[in-house]
Amino acid sequence: TGGLRGQVMWNTAVHAEFVHDHADYGFETPGVKFNWRTIKEKRDAYVRRLNEIYESNVKKAHIDIIRGYGKFTADPEPTIEVNGQKYTAPHILIATGGRPAVPPDSEIPGASLGMTSDGFFDLEELPRRSVIVGAGYIAVEIAGILSTLGSKSSLLIRQDKVV
Repeated sequence: TGGLRGQVMWNTAVHAEFVHDHADYGFETPGVKFNWRTIKEKRDAYVRRLNEIYESNVKKAHIDIIRGYGKFTADPEPTIEVNGQKYTAPHILIATGGRPAVPPDSEIPGASLGMTSDGFFDLEELPRRSVIVGAGYIAVEIAGILSTLGSKSSLLIRQDKVV
């Protein structure tokens, strides 16, 4: 759901840009204010509703969702074991998901003071200032979103060689 939540936040930033340009098109929009909590609540409710719809559709299609840690077995047929139960099928789809890793402070001093991109979606309010570390598309998108919505943002990029 990170992608869907990210798309909602991207759309929010696009709307902020439109509001910024309204005067150029003859629209008077004095006193427009942005409320981070409102978009967070509406975004999270929207994602929850869509997840419920998706899960309902999967159940209607008679597809089993098995959650847990799985591993392939040595059985001759394609088999995985999840939570002590074995499953065999001609085709097995494993959606691994993913979690970001935060290095320990002993490796990167102050690392525990930051947050991962997942933490962006947990923010209860728009930060006045933000520093985003990284040059991947998620870092660049988050920096753009935060900056457009009013956070004074900086993007830190590691550079291994002189250009």
